Amino acid sequence: MSEFQLVMPKMGESIAEATIIRWVKNEGDMIAADETVLEIATDKVDSEVPSPKGGKLIKRLFNEGDVVPVGAAIAIIALEGGATATPSAPAPEVKTAVAEVEKTVVAAINTTSAPKPSNAGGARFYSPLVLNIAKEENVSMAELENIEGSGNEGRVTKRDILAFVQNRSSAPAPAQVTTAPVASAPISQPAAQTAQVPAFKAPKVTLMPGDEIIEMDRMRKIIAENMVMSKHVSPHVTSFVEADVTNMVKWRDKAKKVYEKREGEKITFTPMFIECVVKAIKDYPMINIAVDGTNIVKRKSINVGMAAALPSGNLIVPVLKNADNMNLIGLTKMVNDLANRARANKLSPDEISGGTFTLTNVGGFGNVMGTPIISQPQVAIMATGTIKKKPAVMETEMGDVIAIRHIMFLSLSYDHRVVDGSLGGSFLRRVADYMEQWDINREI
Repeated sequence: MSEFQLVMPKMGESIAEATIIRWVKNEGDMIAADETVLEIATDKVDSEVPSPKGGKLIKRLFNEGDVVPVGAAIAIIALEGGATATPSAPAPEVKTAVAEVEKTVVAAINTTSAPKPSNAGGARFYSPLVLNIAKEENVSMAELENIEGSGNEGRVTKRDILAFVQNRSSAPAPAQVTTAPVASAPISQPAAQTAQVPAFKAPKVTLMPGDEIIEMDRMRKIIAENMVMSKHVSPHVTSFVEADVTNMVKWRDKAKKVYEKREGEKITFTPMFIECVVKAIKDYPMINIAVDGTNIVKRKSINVGMAAALPSGNLIVPVLKNADNMNLIGLTKMVNDLANRARANKLSPDEISGGTFTLTNVGGFGNVMGTPIISQPQVAIMATGTIKKKPAVMETEMGDVIAIRHIMFLSLSYDHRVVDGSLGGSFLRRVADYMEQWDINREI
């Protein structure tokens, strides 16, 4: 055959689907090899999909707004110089491929505590993301079928199923008693453990004269959902310490011109902070964990995410993979590269996933401290405040003196389910110790 099927590319280990946000090419358009055919979006990043071969686009198999599984055919291209078959011929193969993906995902969410979900005979397609949430929250296929979808053609979206789960958790107690035999509950279970979480509803907004309504863009909607989800999942506690970073400031003032002349790029405080964080994580490895139900996953890799503000005002978190294997120069080059490509929207999904700990710099906006929200499924996130000159009492051989020092506040938000104040506070203090002990004579 002289036809080529363009498929939804694999964009990372954690990415199972993507949404088509814009078709760059229309049916009948000619496409050069490596030319962009469409733009897609995941819950992490936007990307362009090029065609590896040149030809004519004869069939678009999905519409803008459709959620497509990774590996499914999304377009049919007639190769240059070949005979063109009827556009509708490959459709059965595409449906079969999508059906196989559906079956695989549905089988994966089968649990002993819920009826086996199956799309057999079902009228709607459920994305892998929705099915994965159904697995985690023990939502049966019968319940999925009854959820009113707000997506394209009534499809159930992530927001729909999360709203369903939240409403279900706040339902009256009698409704929950019918879902499981009374005998299955431990006899000694305290009454407090069965208390229902109070339902909450966002207040109604009353418009006033001159108000302007601005719809959230796609990324802001995702950020909003993730922030609410994180606060719902993790009981957040925040600890604070004050760090004297005078040595870091003086060292950077001395080294930045040398480094920029030699490497052709600037050295900021961020890689210096990350180096101190990595050292502290090695001292306190139980801060580098994740929670999976009632299991604790202790990470071997130290992958540090660094929150970066985009020109649009949105936030993205590139990840420095295996940061413990890099020296300061390597960290600096990686930080600069990720930051530059983040602002240009050139990051791949793999580069913003897999983080095990996150660092955010609220000092860049002149803030002295912050209480950041954890990036799930991590259990901690650290914020660095602005560096200010302050009078401080210092101990010397001649006695106490008051000196002008460069002072910064550090704050650590952590998941109190698994990180107690002792661990969180000790870890944060250790980071500050490494900052204060910075060798001012260190070679760059």
